[in-house]
Amino acid sequence: MSILKILFELFLIYLAYKLIFEFIIPVYKTTKKMKQKMGEMQEKMEQQRQAQQHTTTSNTGEKANIGSDYIDYEEVK
Repeated sequence: MSILKILFELFLIYLAYKLIFEFIIPVYKTTKKMKQKMGEMQEKMEQQRQAQQHTTTSNTGEKANIGSDYIDYEEVK
């Protein structure tokens, strides 16, 4: 019976090894890479949003200057 017990324990150790090194570690690495890529993507989106806001505010400022130079007139018939 002791040989069967040892074989069973070795089989369980083998299964645990396979589970850890072929499933858990690759899933962990993939998750880590995905989090990193999502962070990079969010940074790029934030930079684009800031650039767009900067462009919008500079355009709004130019329009305000144009509007202040406008002279109101009445049409004479």
